[in-house]
Amino acid sequence: MNPMLFIALVVITYFSVAESRAQTANYPDKPIKMMVGFSAGGGTDVIARIVAQKMSEGLGQSVLVENRPGASGMIAAEAVTKSAPDGYTLMMGSQTTLAVAPSLYRKFSIDPAKDFVGVALAGTSPLVLVVHPSVPAQSVHDLIAIAKAKPGTINFGSGGLGTTPHMAGELFAYVTGIKIAHIAYRGEAPAINDLLGGQFQMMFPNLSAVIGNVKAGSLRALAVTSLQRVAGSPEIPTVAESGIPGFDAATWFALVAPAGTPHDLVLRLNAEVKRVLALPDVKQRFTDLGMSLGGGTPSELDIYIKSEIEKWSKVIKDADIRALD
Repeated sequence: MNPMLFIALVVITYFSVAESRAQTANYPDKPIKMMVGFSAGGGTDVIARIVAQKMSEGLGQSVLVENRPGASGMIAAEAVTKSAPDGYTLMMGSQTTLAVAPSLYRKFSIDPAKDFVGVALAGTSPLVLVVHPSVPAQSVHDLIAIAKAKPGTINFGSGGLGTTPHMAGELFAYVTGIKIAHIAYRGEAPAINDLLGGQFQMMFPNLSAVIGNVKAGSLRALAVTSLQRVAGSPEIPTVAESGIPGFDAATWFALVAPAGTPHDLVLRLNAEVKRVLALPDVKQRFTDLGMSLGGGTPSELDIYIKSEIEKWSKVIKDADIRALD
């Protein structure tokens, strides 16, 4: 190599590293934007606002939540991938956006495993398998038996194609070998209303959305979809312990940043999220929502997201769930 070229490369590298370290040392010196791919009031938005508020207090700069709904979060995800990887644009993603939607929406060429770097897992929210009281099933085993005895006569609803309740239903049907038909609604709330009215037989809604109905007896809870029972409703068994080992379809929420974000900034943000999750009032809020706290390292989150992409891609393929234009 030409000696002068070598010296020039060394100088450029030195100043690039120095500039990166200076940015890290001063970070953050302006507000941070946290994108959410769903409307205000939804699960992802609620978690984002809890975390953002506490991060603002710890970082000394505002962390502003920006809702950009559409295409199961892919519109927001695309905006984040096009943002500068400087730690000032983040996204509170979910299982739907980071592991399912990329396989369903063909017009978005996003690969979450390559286009994002994990910051921290915020938490997980279990779903619950509920049936209308008219369904004579008292357990998961009973429901499977009914479905196998009359293939195609049981319908399940969800808040839309690719949402966690939808994918949980598809996974359940796949691993048990039953035939059930999916009915997609524009949101979880209208689907729950129709389930209460007996318009279809079963659903995998978020536990927090139907726990009141379960306690009132207007819906019957057969099992939660997380690997462990939920502290707030310990009487409800898990699907895994009900004869389907390893079944896990809980919704998870994770803070991610554009690929290329300096590792020092990612570690700084990771430490801040873990500080937030350790706060007593945040722990209580998560408990009230029926959620488990997250945490872990950025690399652990990257590995987890990749495993979830593989898991749900297989479900989408095996269940023949059609991609959307």
